[in-house]
This record gives sequence, structure tokens and C-alpha cells, in this order.
Amino acid sequence: MRRKDMNVTDKRQLANNIQNLEDDTMMYNNIDFDTYFKNYPDEKGYFGKYGGSYIPPELQTAMNEISEAYQTICKSRKFISELRRIRKEFQGRPTPISHLARLSDKIGTGVQLYVKREDLNHTGAHKLNHCMGEVLLAKYMGKKKVIAETGAGQHGVALATAAAYFGLECDIYMGAVDIKKQAPNVARMKILGARVIEVTDGLQTLKEAVDAAFMAYCKEYKDAIYCIGSVVGPHPFPMMVRDFQSVVGIEAREQFLDMTGELPDAVVACVGGGSNAMGVFSGFLNDPVDIYGVEPLGRGTALGDHAASLTYGEEGVMHGFNSIMLKDQKGEPAPVYSVASGLDYPSSGPEHAFLHDLGRVKYDVVTDDETIDAFFELSRMEGIIPAIESSHAVAYGMKLAKQMGKGSILINLSGRGDKDMDYIIEKCGIK
Repeated sequence: MRRKDMNVTDKRQLANNIQNLEDDTMMYNNIDFDTYFKNYPDEKGYFGKYGGSYIPPELQTAMNEISEAYQTICKSRKFISELRRIRKEFQGRPTPISHLARLSDKIGTGVQLYVKREDLNHTGAHKLNHCMGEVLLAKYMGKKKVIAETGAGQHGVALATAAAYFGLECDIYMGAVDIKKQAPNVARMKILGARVIEVTDGLQTLKEAVDAAFMAYCKEYKDAIYCIGSVVGPHPFPMMVRDFQSVVGIEAREQFLDMTGELPDAVVACVGGGSNAMGVFSGFLNDPVDIYGVEPLGRGTALGDHAASLTYGEEGVMHGFNSIMLKDQKGEPAPVYSVASGLDYPSSGPEHAFLHDLGRVKYDVVTDDETIDAFFELSRMEGIIPAIESSHAVAYGMKLAKQMGKGSILINLSGRGDKDMDYIIEKCGIK
């Protein structure tokens, strides 16, 4: 929902939160990250001034129902036990950490690179971590259908998998451009029994898919649940998705300590909406570890050539939440671009905006060219073919290693590159 669509109460609420920015920024050194997850978001879904819920009243009733159900079920021993069983027996968790010895040696600075292998999670990416939780919640609430958007297709595949596992109907909205780029994932969704609905509005990518899915949910919210694919959207979804994804950071911290006897000097993850990043970051926020979120600079800094919202954006409301977003001259969500379908979104999760303003996480960018180079480097040096989204983090990790001179870097490898093969061959050839 854009600002012009908000009612008077919503606008007043947003204005009040804007006034709190200086206080929230000044609080950084006083924030106790031991209790961070109890305090953020607050009861209204805000991380500082970001987040909240800017949606029509009838949908707010549905969101309140979801929030109440989640707050109840997430404390349930039965729910927690079932989710743990699913993660172990169905998803194949915990996923391992791999030391990139050959790539580290090639860089030659003495910095050691490691990757958290979410590409080995069932369905090939981190997305199943929250999808199994969301669909289990939908089952608990008595819903008959799950609705979602997808860009790179990994969230769509994960949700279709979870829906098949629990026996629910599944509608996936996907932009026409992404359907062409991600044909293997489209086929997987259909094989799993999902209905893939092509979106032909606007740029026909992720933002338009979210628009279409949200409109569909407005008509079906009594019988369906919208399973948002990242730490975005109205409260409680940024919190819920972060909580489900935190398993990545919890595992990674324990594994890295066990493997090396110490914490990494830096943690790196790609950021579009930001679910994989919040998952791994959550394990290290209270540690003396540098944290980096990597956005897609695409073809360059001109508006429409990238999707680096935290780097070049400003505050704004879209899709029911307040965050930092890229805007056109009219103040509307700007057109965005990335070689990675899962990152071409004009905003980022509200918690990322909060951590950006606090300075706890540094957000930086890499280009398409740097990303594709990293894709081939990791594939040929280590035998791991990464998703193009994940390749952004690998590219930045390699750059960071050259700057640091010593230490260790843990990169969240959020997904595998099977889905990108046809696109890489078509656009890049085989070098």
C-alpha cells in the first residue's frame, strides 16, 4: 500500500514513527542484543520507525488473526517438536559449513572463506525454512489454500513443496519475465501440484508478482493465507519469516565455533527482501563480528539499472510496510533491475532498514559483472554452483577478503544454481 492510499490514522502513525528516528539511531550503543529479539519488533510490528501494517481494515483483521495464531503456536511444544522433526527428517538440516580452501588460496591474502550451505537444504535454498513453518501455521488455522509470489522461483518451489507435504492447495504468482528466466523452477512448481499464475503487468517481475498475489489474497483471506516469501510485508510477516529463518544463524554460529574454535571476523549475505540475510545475521548480532548485506548494483547507479534500495533509497510505504525503498519522480516504487530474479525488488525488509540506520550492519553493492565472475569462480574452484542471488554474496566476500588481509569470512550460500543454468548459458555462454 502506497502512502497516498493510507487513511488518516495510518499517516499519523507513520509521522509519529518518523519523529522517533533520531532517538532510535542514538540508541545503537545502548541496545542489548541479548534481548533484541524480545524487543524488536514491538507489539505493533515496528523496528524503530520501520515495519508496521498499512493495509485495509478487513485485511488487518486477517493479519491480527495470523499474528495471534503465530504467537500462540510458536510457544507450543507440539509445534516446535514437529518443526524440528521436519527440519531433520525432511529438509535435511542442519546444513553444513564448507571451507573454500582453494578459492581462499587463490585470493592469496591469508583470509579464509567459508560458506553456510543452504544450497543443500531440501529444494535447494533457504526458503523452505520459513515455508514449512508458514504452512504448518496455515494448517493449524484451518486454512485450505496458501498464496504466494515468487521471483527466482525458489520461494514458489519451497511453498509448493510445503503445500504438498501438508495437503493444501497452492497458488503461485510469478512475473512473465521471471517465468521465462526460471523455467526449471516453474516446472518443479507444477509437478508439485501448484498453480503458477503468470503476471503480465508492469515490468513483469517480482514487484508485480507481489502486487498480484496481494490482490488475490484480499479476495480469499478467509480461506487462504498469504505466505510472504521474505522478511517484508505487513506485521507479523517480517517477524515470522525472520524467526523461522533464524535456524540458519543458530546453526552457523555453533558450527563455525566447532570447526575453527572461534567466531568469523565477518558474515556476508545477499539482500533483496532479505530473508536469508536476516536468518544468518540473527546468529551473530550480539557478537564482535562485522556483518555485511550485499545489494544488487546491476548495470550501474542510474535509477532502473539496479535494485539497491538500502544504498540509494529513501523511506516509503509499499506492500503494507514502511521501509527504505527506491522511488521514481512521482514518489512511486521505482522500476528495478538485477541479473538475479530473487533480488529485483524496490524495497527491503523493515528490520534491514532498522539495522542499516543503527549501523549494526553495513550494506554495500556488487555489479552484475562481479556477480557472474563469482558464479564461475566458485563453481570451478570449489565444485559448488551457486544461485545468482548467492553469487552476489560470494562476489562481495571475495572483495572483502582482498581488503582485510587476515581473518575469516562466513558467506551465506542461500541457494544452488540449478535454476539459473539456462539463463547463464543463454546470456553468458560457457566461459
